[in-house]
Amino acid sequence: MTETTVDPAAEAADELSTEELTTEEKRRAHLLGKLADLDEQHAKAIAGGGEKYIDRHHKRGKLLPRERIELLIDEGTAFLELSPLAGWGSDFTVGASTVCGIGVVEGVECMISANDPTVKGGASNPWTLKKTFRAAQIAEENNLPQISLVESAGADLPTQKEIFIPGGKIFRDLARASGRRQPTIALVFGNSTAGGAYVPGLSDYTVMVKEQAKVFLAGPPLVKMATGEETDDEELGGAEMHARISGLADYLAEDERDAIRLGRRIVARLNWKKARPEGERTYAEPAYDPETLLDLIPTDLKEPFDPRDVIVRIVDGVSAGNEVPFDEFKPLYGSSLVTGWARLHGREIGILANAQGVLFSEEAQKATQFIQLANSKNTPLLFLHNTTGYMVGKEYEQGGIIKHGAAMINAVSNSTVPHISVLIGSSYGAGNYGMNGRAYDPRFLFTWPNAKSAVMGPAQLAGVLSIVSRAAAEAKGKPYDEEADAGMRAFVEQMVEEQSLPYVLSGMLYDDGVIDPRDTRTVLGIAFSAIDTVPTEGTDRFGVFRM
Repeated sequence: MTETTVDPAAEAADELSTEELTTEEKRRAHLLGKLADLDEQHAKAIAGGGEKYIDRHHKRGKLLPRERIELLIDEGTAFLELSPLAGWGSDFTVGASTVCGIGVVEGVECMISANDPTVKGGASNPWTLKKTFRAAQIAEENNLPQISLVESAGADLPTQKEIFIPGGKIFRDLARASGRRQPTIALVFGNSTAGGAYVPGLSDYTVMVKEQAKVFLAGPPLVKMATGEETDDEELGGAEMHARISGLADYLAEDERDAIRLGRRIVARLNWKKARPEGERTYAEPAYDPETLLDLIPTDLKEPFDPRDVIVRIVDGVSAGNEVPFDEFKPLYGSSLVTGWARLHGREIGILANAQGVLFSEEAQKATQFIQLANSKNTPLLFLHNTTGYMVGKEYEQGGIIKHGAAMINAVSNSTVPHISVLIGSSYGAGNYGMNGRAYDPRFLFTWPNAKSAVMGPAQLAGVLSIVSRAAAEAKGKPYDEEADAGMRAFVEQMVEEQSLPYVLSGMLYDDGVIDPRDTRTVLGIAFSAIDTVPTEGTDRFGVFRM
């Protein structure tokens, strides 16, 4: 279900006649409207449980999750928040009661997860699980130390049937991370009860805040019910008890800031080294101002635009050792897919970007070769989606579009260099698969607020259903109800339009966040840096390519 929002930029643009606006100004106004709406949606996530519960939390002398994160990460560094719109459109507060993202702590990139105690005491709902699983997957693939900022009332009991069974994966993931020597650190600020007690229990390092942290498998009421024993929070699971008696707490913090200080010292002592050190990378800023990205994107996704204009606003500009911002590969062949080499913050990458939307056999073959080349030289790949899918029709079927598309999907599936995807326009049908959509496990996937993704465009899907219904009526010798058909088409178009919007897909964790196009270079810079924590190794083993 979508939410009605005011579009300030669009309203401003409406006050001017279309003759007074240039094409670029119309595009900018359109995207600024979408970005204003995006800011509103993000504000709902940041608001957590609302002003009442935020004030109550502060009055108890506690910090909010993002305040804790801000103190934890190195001063002046960025925090790349992931999946901030998780749970959008569901029965749960936007953000899924937790904050996840990548931040630099004592010079080390870490995956940071923080419960939001202003939302039902930080209780985990089904979307919390999905978001936590995704954060753990990113941490594993990129070998990032994990820091859990814990304050949770445990499972959201009304939805326990959706949480209990899959929820055990959280603890399995922590145990396996420790087995891989991927550090796990728990800073416990409040409750960590029932199954949640295993988060500090399974972490390599555990810090508990004095007189605040409460860690036990069962609270006093349940203990009394089960055993008849009378006890209180502190003697059952208080921080001091765990530091002095049970030994669960490795460090006892005086307050929240002290816990964060101790957490930073733990990271500083990890002796953690990246597989690909930063070194002294020099690079130039893009040849064109990223601000002008807003002038490039058409208001109608059916209108094509040149992805090269996007690329030169994201990648490094000309500098010593980087004489050309973008070295295009096979520029005259398969022209509706742009491929080539570039650098981003000094890091060599390969880029595949859709130009005219449709993927033909030539584009599929070109992509297959390019992905093989990237693997042969251990170069990560960036996919910029704007595709309506693979071309259909008798000529193209006879020309082998299936086997050529299959070869591209084969190459994407078996490629072992890191992939990052950004949906900058349409991402429909099998084109989403060939361009490394979510099902193909890109290390990261981000979406622009104008992008859409579905099995096909709304009008096309409604049209297909109409043709099938019409044929069924003819086969039965019945008259076709044109009025009902028009109603069905309108309904289906609206439904598909709503279901393909970025907020819906982001809410379902099908991306790692909806981002401002102007922030793309920065977001990708953080993502590629995180990827460099582990070696980049290509493969020479692909499946059978049909010739």
